Amino acid sequence: MSESSTRTVLEAVDLDGRPTGPPGPLSGLLVADFSRVLAGPFSTQIMADLGATVIKVEAPSGDETRGWAPPERDGVSTYYLGINRNKRDVVLDFGDEEDRELAQELARRADIVIENFKPGGLRKFGLDYDSVSRTNPAVLYASISGFGSAGGASLPGYDLVVQAASGLMSLTGDPEGQAYRSGVSVFDIMTGMQATIGVLAALNHRNATGLGQHIEVNLLSTALAAMANHSSTYVAGGRIPFRMGNAHPSLFPYEPLPASDGEIVIVAANDAQFRKLASALGVSALADDPRFRTTEDRNHHRDELRPLLVEALSTRTIAEWFDILTDAGVACGPINTIDGGVALAERLGLDPVVHVGQGDAAIPMIRNAISFSLTPPRYVSPAPPLGADNDEIRAWLNTPEDSNE
Repeated sequence: MSESSTRTVLEAVDLDGRPTGPPGPLSGLLVADFSRVLAGPFSTQIMADLGATVIKVEAPSGDETRGWAPPERDGVSTYYLGINRNKRDVVLDFGDEEDRELAQELARRADIVIENFKPGGLRKFGLDYDSVSRTNPAVLYASISGFGSAGGASLPGYDLVVQAASGLMSLTGDPEGQAYRSGVSVFDIMTGMQATIGVLAALNHRNATGLGQHIEVNLLSTALAAMANHSSTYVAGGRIPFRMGNAHPSLFPYEPLPASDGEIVIVAANDAQFRKLASALGVSALADDPRFRTTEDRNHHRDELRPLLVEALSTRTIAEWFDILTDAGVACGPINTIDGGVALAERLGLDPVVHVGQGDAAIPMIRNAISFSLTPPRYVSPAPPLGADNDEIRAWLNTPEDSNE
């Protein structure tokens, strides 16, 4: 895409009263976002936060997460609001020839294309990688799917299905109870991050060689990689991990333990940390007990160690132990609800909440997790209404690029 074309879109943002702010690390890049729901939009929001111009393309019916409510804010799903900020929005019906040609033109001008249709689903519209790369050979084209483009190409990719099929649910929940899904769509989020990593790696390669390429990520591969030590237990150790509730298979203590008024999470991930914990609890002798001296010892004798720790913890509250253990250098934490997590981040000076938009219309949102010393993330506009930039984007796509020179 030409520099002048990028500038045209960026200047249009300013004309709408939504200043781009200081340039971000991805400023000057145009992203055509053909994705919907979670993994793709989460990836493109990261890019938008970091300065890229993201044009979200929606069918006339809109991204279905617009209607995933409650909860909602001013009639819009908070699900949708949480993953679509800083984007422009245009409605294009791929079944309509004129709209389809505009979508193809957007892909031709884009530096990056993100899509999460079923593998091969965009071919009939001339928007698959092979078609787009013929007119835009430098494009970085990222495809997100549930189970890849080979044997799993026809399978719909929902996070819950992948949590079940990957084995994660077999690891989550009470050992004597049913399997549970994670409370977060963890593999959608991780796959969105993987897509972003893949695009940035390919961008570095393109900067060196001028070559575009096709990046593919899928939920199942992400899941197996993300289960890290558990996956390795099977493929390298030949053992199938099993559900342990809140316990860790290789560390103890590394779980919630009861204080006088509830549970507090306590971590002693090595021998030095356990010695600090034992001292802070007033049971220093435990660190020299041959049953508990090393990590391996504590794992083998956790059923003997746990009641001794519980007895010591029963003398104080969660808040008291949090202060005592933190001062002693022991990792610990209360089991908060989300409001408590936000409050903790605020107390620690992380400024977790940003207000996106202007005046009374500004929407509180969670800050991008990355900090930069020179090019901080930007928070220009909340998630756009359906077709918010239709006229402007359609006019831009219908204008030959040469006229912008």
